[in-house]
Amino acid sequence: MEKNVRVRRSVLYVPASSKRALAKIASLNADVVIFDLEDAVAPEVKEDARETLREYFRAFPRGKAERIIRINNLNGEWGAEDFLAARACNPNAILLPKVETPQEITGVAEILDETDASEGVRLWAMIETPRGILNAGEIAELGLRSTARLDCFVLGTNDIARETGTKSRAYLAPWLMQVLLCARAGRLDVIDGVYNDFADMDGFVAECGEAARMGFDGKSLIHPTQIETANSAFFPDAASVVTARSIVEAFAAPENVNRGAISLDGRMVERLHLESAKMLLAKFDLIGEK
Repeated sequence: MEKNVRVRRSVLYVPASSKRALAKIASLNADVVIFDLEDAVAPEVKEDARETLREYFRAFPRGKAERIIRINNLNGEWGAEDFLAARACNPNAILLPKVETPQEITGVAEILDETDASEGVRLWAMIETPRGILNAGEIAELGLRSTARLDCFVLGTNDIARETGTKSRAYLAPWLMQVLLCARAGRLDVIDGVYNDFADMDGFVAECGEAARMGFDGKSLIHPTQIETANSAFFPDAASVVTARSIVEAFAAPENVNRGAISLDGRMVERLHLESAKMLLAKFDLIGEK
């Protein structure tokens, strides 16, 4: 199954209850906006937040950023109403919190099918519990099934740290890489967790750079001031773009069209490198269009 290439460098959480925050979205350069009905909305304003979100999507049925709605757990007090509101808004995707089993994804996908939701309404999964990490491989396999609608993992690093008692990101790294590996096996994008101290730009720059080197597609953000840093950190560097173009051009040469591996600039290059090169160039072109 061919993967749709999307640019998801900066993934900004916006409280669905805040009309002021919603009004600023059009002026921001985030690749993705997550309209949050879960953690960012207090219990006493959940209902108001849903109506505010409906009003916003009615007024602005499209946006320049990819639009995701995070709902509460479907088995909880607010989940069902959140889902109905999100479904009515027709977003690019619905983000499910604390996903721990494949059945949580397939169950929602079936409901979307039964209600004739557009194929364009995809599902994202928060991986933010020990059980979610342990089952990430089984969950990610749904990315290989178009009927499951699953497109992306989002790491909930705050919840993982809280539930495990881990005090440093350095100790989270093996689990983050485990989830990333599972996501790639399922041909999913995967977004790193948030950096809580938005006033500490030096620390944020360092963590974005680390996340990019680890292989994440982007970074979850809690404040608009973090957008440009994330966009820069996950922007393909010039050398990588040049190399990718060389690989694509080399395999396109008549003598190499049917070859599985070729020699290029003193090193062996295989077709798996060609696939990666094409994806990098596709992202580079999409960023240029933005």
